[in-house]
Amino acid sequence: RVVANQGAPRVAMFAVHHRPAVVVAGNVRCTRATNRFGGATARPAPRVTTNAPCTFRAAVGNTGGALRLCNNKPFVLSARKLTTTKASARSVTFSADAISASEPPAATQFTWKGAKLGAAAISVAVGLVVHFLIPCPAAVNPQAWTLLAIFLSTITGLVLTPLPVGAWAFLGLSTTVVTKTLTFQQAFSAMTNDVIWLIVLAFFFAKGFVQTGLGDRVATFFVKTMGKSTLGLAYGLSISEALLAPAMPSTTARAGGVYLPIIKSLAKNAGSEPGPTANKLGAFLIQNQLQCSGHSSAMCMTAAAQNLLSLKLAASLGIIIASPWLTWFKAACVPAIVGLAVTPLLVFKLMPPEIQDTPNAPIEAAAKLTAMGPLSQDETMVCVTMGITVILWIFGDAIGMSSVTAAMLGMSLQLFTGVITWADCLNEKGAWDTLVWFAVLIGMSAQLNNMGFIGFLSDSVAGALGKTAMGWQQTFVLLHACYFAVHYLFASQTAQVAALSTAFMAMMIASGAPPMLAGLTMAFHTNLFGAITHYASGQGAVYYGAGFVDLPTTFKVGGILGVTNILIWGIVGGAWWKIIGLY
Repeated sequence: RVVANQGAPRVAMFAVHHRPAVVVAGNVRCTRATNRFGGATARPAPRVTTNAPCTFRAAVGNTGGALRLCNNKPFVLSARKLTTTKASARSVTFSADAISASEPPAATQFTWKGAKLGAAAISVAVGLVVHFLIPCPAAVNPQAWTLLAIFLSTITGLVLTPLPVGAWAFLGLSTTVVTKTLTFQQAFSAMTNDVIWLIVLAFFFAKGFVQTGLGDRVATFFVKTMGKSTLGLAYGLSISEALLAPAMPSTTARAGGVYLPIIKSLAKNAGSEPGPTANKLGAFLIQNQLQCSGHSSAMCMTAAAQNLLSLKLAASLGIIIASPWLTWFKAACVPAIVGLAVTPLLVFKLMPPEIQDTPNAPIEAAAKLTAMGPLSQDETMVCVTMGITVILWIFGDAIGMSSVTAAMLGMSLQLFTGVITWADCLNEKGAWDTLVWFAVLIGMSAQLNNMGFIGFLSDSVAGALGKTAMGWQQTFVLLHACYFAVHYLFASQTAQVAALSTAFMAMMIASGAPPMLAGLTMAFHTNLFGAITHYASGQGAVYYGAGFVDLPTTFKVGGILGVTNILIWGIVGGAWWKIIGLY
């Protein structure tokens, strides 16, 4: 792969053409002679064979290359006579005896590189319609109405993605300050939110599990123990994730860093690859792990980032949960265990694998564990530091230590012992991106609440529902059904929580639902629709990207299992919550 010098000056732009049509031009590489990139038009230049020597040097990997021009003119290499004469770890030198001077590159044409204009226009139009065409209710502060318009434009952009999520959220934040809807301090107030920093630290903890190989070791152990049959293999993988989840608070990291590599290896060894052989084993294991991940993430408060965000938003409505880790686990454990027991059977029924027995899987897992050897120093330190952190998450309230403080202590220990470096943290771009757009959404949501809009919305809905003579139980079920259905419009669980959770909880409470029940069930629910589509969550995109399951199957199985999840947690969970006194 030839990479042109990213810092090449305008005078060093060049055109290289050979067959097949791979063209390097300007500062970039393009794959068709008609493509235009950077500041030059990539196109074949006229060739006139000469005997003059010429070289082209380009670095391998990410390092920029350099071009040496012949007489300061662009030149062309002929593919027929292209030979590699020198290679090293850093560069490759090409030489050819077919060289010519060429005409200067065509004049650069303007190319838009910014946001997707259609998606941006729709997103902005939503806010403009709300602000200018829909009258502001008399009971709502005009400033709150303006903020609502900006908030809705931001949320629409999260769905349509005219820019990356963090960039679009920053545009929304900037708009609140430029229009003086919020002060700078108000706009950035959520940057100090403890839950956001707990989510950022969760990314770093997940990095430690993946980087040291500890997550891989735990999953491989369960393959060795339970992997004699395909169904047993599925149970082993899902149970191991449920055990890892409390200390590895990122479902996406567990999917991409631990379970996808293991499943791909198991499938490959069974002769199951993406395509015609996917149904032998790989498609079933991929879909099972995706569907079970919702129950694993819902079982413990620290098993997923959206859980922590849900509790923070609940607290903004006055729903304060004492001993949150234990209270969460007590309420979630029964429906989660039932879900983990039922889901593999349902996926097995819906997508029966051609291979029913996997006698070699435990043998291969045992060999892998032997090759891995005893716990490394870094794995041991991860066990110790995460053990301390989880214990403090569970019992921290008794000594006055919050969840984020416990996480800060655990991460400090990992940094001090060298398990993870500060460079690793800086390179975890997802964490910093999340910090920005979470803070924007939480900040806007909090300001809407402070300005009284959330209260106005919940009172209005409560009044409308009161006219229907519906009890809080019917309203509770109806709102949960709507919350589930609307996720087909969202490409992120956490985005939906930040956008809608506060309003839905407020409406439930206004209808008479017990606040604790509303807060916890909304948090549980957010995990249960993460597998209904390939874009419903980060882990959904990871598993779908493996190529084992086609799109129609993804929607079919996802829809069936999504509804099943709601029924399990609604019926089994509802009975259990009655027993433990949530309502």
